[in-house]
Amino acid sequence: MKYDSEINRRKTFAIISHPDAGKTTLTEKLLLFGGAIQTAGAVKSNKIKKHATSDFMEIERQRGISVATSVMSFEYKNFLVNLLDTPGHKDFAEDTFRTLTAVDSVVLVVDSVNGVEEQTRRLMEVISMRKTPVIVFINKMDRDGKNRFDLLEEIEKELKIQLHPMTWPINSGKDFKGVYNMHEKNLVLFTAGTKASADDQIKIEDLSDKILDTKIGEKDDAAIREDVELLSGVYGDLNTSEYLSGNIAPVFFGSAVNNFGVKEMLETFIRIAPTPRPRQTNKREVAPFEDKFSGFVFKIHANLDPRHRDRIAFLRVCSGKFERNTYYHHVRMDKDFRFSNPYTFMARQKEVIEDAYPGDVVGLFDTGNFKIGDTLTEGEDFYYTGIPSFSPEIFKEVINKDPLKTKQLEKGLLQLTDEGVAQLFTQFSGNKKIIGCVGELQFEVIQYRLLQEYGASVQMNNLPFYKACWITSNEPEKLNEFTKYKQANIAEDKDGHPVYLAQSEWFLNTERSNNPAIEFHFSSEIHK
Repeated sequence: MKYDSEINRRKTFAIISHPDAGKTTLTEKLLLFGGAIQTAGAVKSNKIKKHATSDFMEIERQRGISVATSVMSFEYKNFLVNLLDTPGHKDFAEDTFRTLTAVDSVVLVVDSVNGVEEQTRRLMEVISMRKTPVIVFINKMDRDGKNRFDLLEEIEKELKIQLHPMTWPINSGKDFKGVYNMHEKNLVLFTAGTKASADDQIKIEDLSDKILDTKIGEKDDAAIREDVELLSGVYGDLNTSEYLSGNIAPVFFGSAVNNFGVKEMLETFIRIAPTPRPRQTNKREVAPFEDKFSGFVFKIHANLDPRHRDRIAFLRVCSGKFERNTYYHHVRMDKDFRFSNPYTFMARQKEVIEDAYPGDVVGLFDTGNFKIGDTLTEGEDFYYTGIPSFSPEIFKEVINKDPLKTKQLEKGLLQLTDEGVAQLFTQFSGNKKIIGCVGELQFEVIQYRLLQEYGASVQMNNLPFYKACWITSNEPEKLNEFTKYKQANIAEDKDGHPVYLAQSEWFLNTERSNNPAIEFHFSSEIHK
């Protein structure tokens, strides 16, 4: 209990959305409020040459999308906020899903023009399973989009979560005039092309106040009065405990690119978002206030700084206090390690820290000792559970175009697949390298990074496989027999575990029914 004050001032959350909903732009504006950056860089603006802080890889800058989770920390009103910006693209959903295991709450960005989209639904399924508290930010109110009541109904229906409006917009698109803050009882006016300031806020204790008429006009003033009366009757005050249980999501309206409505959301977030929460291990639930340190690796990134070819493991601190130059127990390897240069992050910028507390994300320089899901403790023998792993659905053979770069290629393949966005399989005694992913864009990113970061030029050829299954058996001779006769469909993962590459669902089901002694697994977590 000796770290209470430090733990209680930490708020760790992820920003998630469908691609192009404005997630990375919102991240920039939050960092701006926290004083972490001086100028927010618009993701697709030609006028602003500064790139988004969180999009640090060259390929991200070229495409205007995020393909890797970024970690950033900033202080706001004596709270230490750890913000994880996640990839929006569905091909990198696995990275996002794993990131969600390392946070205590989520901000979901919804595009007011497009409403609920495919990736938003998938992400919310994971969030609902984990009962993670959610705040919804409805973005792009300055564009002509869906009716605000229709949006609320659509989000509730599609995402199966009850909403609670905290701010309410006055019109949208070219007629967008601002938002009324239901909690603070004030009106924030919007002027296109400008940033919201304190001068734009009008305190209105009573909506019958005539000042409304002069500021927004009689028609809109009658509409906002009617809307607020209706909303107050339906929703009442926010039940914070229902939000913390993941049953109710507070909703804010705004325009991230104009920095409008963002401050209102941040102020509420600081007030209600959870501090670090307990985490489940294979043996017991671990509370953040326990004296002894523990944490888990949820992400690995090779070449965070291409000049130094470094490899960083991202560790979420779950309990106790992490200290620099202190020996901690690596549970999977059953070895003790100490870390002389642990980092905190501002996207690519890193800073050596002396200590860290539950909720913090620490970057550990890694020479190949870590895998995703690894647990560090102060001696206790347990590991954190619930880190998702997916069976790949698209497979390609890697063809080396430059035999002189074989070593570089092998190193690159190992390091990039360690990051968890792709799986590496080897066939026919080590000759044939196969990459398995859940989306096409991952192959493009891997090919690009192999060339740029390792100097290895490759061609990727499609393979006719449907799914990869890890195979185990209590009868070793049956397993040996199966791998011998199905050689064309058998590969090894990086750790030497046998994998069956099924050509179709029919083939997979046939092999499962014909080989009852063999178990087919859709996750590699069985080998923990």
